[in-house]
Amino acid sequence: MDENSQKIHYEMIHDDYAKHYYDPTSMEFRDKFMYKYLFKGLDLNNKKVADLASGSGYNSLALMKYFPKVQVFGFDISKKACQDYKKTVGRPAYEIDLTKKTDLKEEYDCAMIIGGLHHCVSDLEATFENISAILKPGGSLLMIEPNKNYFLEPLRKLWYKLDKYFEENTEEALDHDSLLFKQAQHFNVEKIFYLGGPAYFLIYNSLLFRLPIRIKKVVAPILLLLEKIYNLCPGKVMFPYFIAQWKKK
Repeated sequence: MDENSQKIHYEMIHDDYAKHYYDPTSMEFRDKFMYKYLFKGLDLNNKKVADLASGSGYNSLALMKYFPKVQVFGFDISKKACQDYKKTVGRPAYEIDLTKKTDLKEEYDCAMIIGGLHHCVSDLEATFENISAILKPGGSLLMIEPNKNYFLEPLRKLWYKLDKYFEENTEEALDHDSLLFKQAQHFNVEKIFYLGGPAYFLIYNSLLFRLPIRIKKVVAPILLLLEKIYNLCPGKVMFPYFIAQWKKK
């Protein structure tokens, strides 16, 4: 496997990805069904936060709205994404591959990674070593990732094989409990949420369903309402993604 295949793949789809995942309806979804859970109970004002797999920086912008005094820094495998991050956020961004040993010297109070860990499955051990190395003791690790325990996981695996917007060899859904077990020597879980209904697919993942943005605007109100209802389901097998807060020991 080409060690840069994930980087090449992301830079190839970067423009399409940014257009669909950060439009106003997608950002409304993120605010209602991602950020409010990801930041629940936290005060990151005056804290240093590493936004890992930061992309163009829209998650950092949301973080800054929640915590106006936060100091946020972007990290991404894509040079193009880092350039966009600096323009969008007005903050530093650094080009790194989380699956390779890094020599970052700075320490951060918090690291967040939204949809990035499942792109690092070629070496999750090295990825977590890098994340642990930049976090201060007691620092928070915040993540949003696809849930491997989802009952439609076999269909998702097939989709990974067939759709050009996936890089099959370097990404797969994750089992939260398995991740935590393997990282238990470094982290404790603080909060875990399992979520995701129709709006997750048709609003948040509109690129994968080829749903035009103009149509998203029309169907968003009803889909966001259905999402709120669907999230009342119990357990984790009904949900395609999880949101977790971990704390470094």
